[in-house]
Amino acid sequence: MSLSDSDHDLVVEELGREPTRAEAALFENLWSEHCAYRSSWPLLSAFDSEGDQVVVGPGDDAGVVSIPSDGEETYITMGIESHNHPSYVDPFDGAATGVGGIVRDTLSMGAYPIALADSLYFGDFDREHSRYLFEGVVEGISHYGNCIGVPTVTGSTAFHDDYEGNPLVNVACVGLIDDPDRLVTAEAQHPGNKLVLVGNSTGRDGLGGASFASEDLAEDAETEDRPAVQVGDPYTEKLLIEANEALIDEDLIESARDLGAAGLGGASSEMVAKGGLGANIELTNVHEREPNMNAMEYLLAESQERMCYEVRPENVDRVREIADRYDLGASVIGEVTEGNYVCTFEGETVVDAPAEFLGDGAPYNDLPAEEPTEQPRDLPEGVDLDEAFEAVVGSPNTASKEWVYRQYDHEVQVRTATPPGDDAAVMAVREAGTGLAFSSGADPNWTTAAPYEGARAVALENATNVAAKGATPHAAVDCLNGGNPEKPDVYGGFKGIVDGLAEMCRTLDVPVLGGNVSLYNDSVAGPIPPTPTLALVGVKDGYDAPPAALAGEGDLLLVGARSLEGDAEARLGGSEYLAQFGGTDRFPASLDEPDAFVDTLVDVANDDATLATHDASHGGLAVTLAEMISEEAGASVDLDAPTKGSPAALLFGEQAGRVVIETTDASAVREAFDGVAPVYDLGSADDSGTLDVALADGDLSYDAAEIAGLRDVIDRELD
Repeated sequence: MSLSDSDHDLVVEELGREPTRAEAALFENLWSEHCAYRSSWPLLSAFDSEGDQVVVGPGDDAGVVSIPSDGEETYITMGIESHNHPSYVDPFDGAATGVGGIVRDTLSMGAYPIALADSLYFGDFDREHSRYLFEGVVEGISHYGNCIGVPTVTGSTAFHDDYEGNPLVNVACVGLIDDPDRLVTAEAQHPGNKLVLVGNSTGRDGLGGASFASEDLAEDAETEDRPAVQVGDPYTEKLLIEANEALIDEDLIESARDLGAAGLGGASSEMVAKGGLGANIELTNVHEREPNMNAMEYLLAESQERMCYEVRPENVDRVREIADRYDLGASVIGEVTEGNYVCTFEGETVVDAPAEFLGDGAPYNDLPAEEPTEQPRDLPEGVDLDEAFEAVVGSPNTASKEWVYRQYDHEVQVRTATPPGDDAAVMAVREAGTGLAFSSGADPNWTTAAPYEGARAVALENATNVAAKGATPHAAVDCLNGGNPEKPDVYGGFKGIVDGLAEMCRTLDVPVLGGNVSLYNDSVAGPIPPTPTLALVGVKDGYDAPPAALAGEGDLLLVGARSLEGDAEARLGGSEYLAQFGGTDRFPASLDEPDAFVDTLVDVANDDATLATHDASHGGLAVTLAEMISEEAGASVDLDAPTKGSPAALLFGEQAGRVVIETTDASAVREAFDGVAPVYDLGSADDSGTLDVALADGDLSYDAAEIAGLRDVIDRELD
């Protein structure tokens, strides 16, 4: 990329002269789509970020909310970011540094990172290249997360043809602030304070990463763009985590920003711009690991494990001492001023521009958008139910993801009360006596079929995941991924996911604290599906939650969207069934009152009579029931009622806002949901270890071992 003619003219008009080479590169990166959100910002006002619990909303490195506490006031931070292009070029390092970056966003708020979530999207699992990317990304996440001692506790993995040329790696982090006085923001405070760079030395890696992330991937990206990919060192990051804690403990930090996109130039200019201030920076003061670096390299290198701190002059020596204790470099690179953002290099001024113009001067794009066309009804015919069951339950999209999460240390820090593999992880925040449920993901099949309705379903499904564990949805962050926004049909789909996600979050009264936008996820293979990853947390008293696995002792009920009331409601659009067998259909309708459904589900999940709860969405009822049985517990399910709809729609229709409940008090569940959502009798759980389903067109019967054999397709193919 290079600075466009129109942007160049704006810069010349503001500066009153031609920009220097370093200034042009800095503007190019800070005004890129990745940093400035030029195409997406006009849409983001749709999100509601306010609420009594919100402490810091969008615009900082992470959002901050208070959580219920039985003692001192307690905050959590939430952040999410994408490392999509780097993970295509170098899957291990691209994914690893995505983890490192979102953890440092957490540190810069004064928080300690306590949980990670990864939502991953790849091309068709049968393709060798997709598996190469998949294995490398998971290895990178596990290596970095395990080394720094932050558990990866939840997430999602999806396979879809349209990610073949451009996978997505979205990583979210939750941090803990157990004392409000420890909160730090990225807003510079006072002229005269020093800017101190702490952490790893600066090299040439990651140069131009922000601009690289703002263009379509070229056919030769894996070789030509490798220098734009950062290389991480998790052991240094672990030292930085502990050093950051020590600096916060001693109240040595006035403001902070991690060095991510656009490197030192991005972090330092954004800090002072937020405070309406400027800075004087001497680039040769930066501690480096490579000789003969030039000004542009100092400014824009995205070397990892670095933080920029604003420090009062009298505290600089103590900051140096703490950095030295943790074997980290520390450089006083300049100070906060009331003037422009000025950088000098070897006696020459290489940057002299208003900080606010650098950060906020990029004009927004007014792009045309085409509405997606509605899917016609064109369903496959003559599909055998056993064949369909085995194909859907055994699809890599709906199969067990244990191969992924067993590589992550989810028990480090000893907080994970409900581990990966359930609807949501539950973390024990013992400092507050509060359980924190955490869910993250999206479904590209849904948002390909219907961007707006699919995104609404993504939000409702994540809320249902935490509610099924007895937690009330509390706050969220999003990672909005799209293709080239200059294409009207692509931008129309992206607009649809923004509006749909925002509308459902608002309906559920879940503030969106911020997030990340990643556009230009386009390649020679075409654009990705519009993909709205949502990372959502819920809160509850205590840490116990009903499991997804059946106990084998209660009645089975399906609660939620009208999926058993005939084909008019039980649509198959966006389902794995259609992905396997072809055809199209309209996306199914959602609940009339999703907020009431979620609130009621929280109460029912916490009732002593509730033995198991499991969200019913991806893969439909067939996958939900298959996931709930075990060698110790089975189920007998009766769907033999022709007025309820076709067997395919009953078993494989996918709708958000549904849950299967095993209970010893079915009447109480019906009473709780009366007037809120339909409740259907499915049958009962038992100790058979077998799933038996009666249908109008015949019966299905699979034991736990057969189902496990279908669901371990990823393990079987990769190990």
